Amino acid sequence: MKLWAGRLQGQVDEKLNELNASIGFDSRMYKQDITGSMAHARMLGKQGIIPAEDAEKIVSGLQDILSEIEAGTLAIDMTSEDIHTFVEGELTRRIGDAGKRLHTARSRNDQVALDLRMYLADEIDKTIALAKDLIAALCATSWALAAFA
Repeated sequence: MKLWAGRLQGQVDEKLNELNASIGFDSRMYKQDITGSMAHARMLGKQGIIPAEDAEKIVSGLQDILSEIEAGTLAIDMTSEDIHTFVEGELTRRIGDAGKRLHTARSRNDQVALDLRMYLADEIDKTIALAKDLIAALCATSWALAAFA
């Protein structure tokens, strides 16, 4: 599914598809995209912006998609334009038109900004843990060397 599908007539050159595609980069943010979308769907339902039943269907469908990706039983379609269109397309395929309500009151830019913030926060935590392990290893090595000096 292409975000701009239906707006252009005729066949689009594959080079344009490659230029617009970010799935190779943003597929690593699938967890952040899905969890952010679940929170957004819950808010939409709680505020009465979409029917509560639709919000529940969206959250349940997203939970299933996340579980299947993490279990390795659902592969991310690398021909999708980006992770957002992949998730929305898969959700809509599973739950029908309610899946299209996922982006109500949220721009693509909002979604990308949230995904990036969440992803970077997770990566910073991992980097800090690795740096602590490195420091501990260096300290242990220097203490061991000092004991033999």
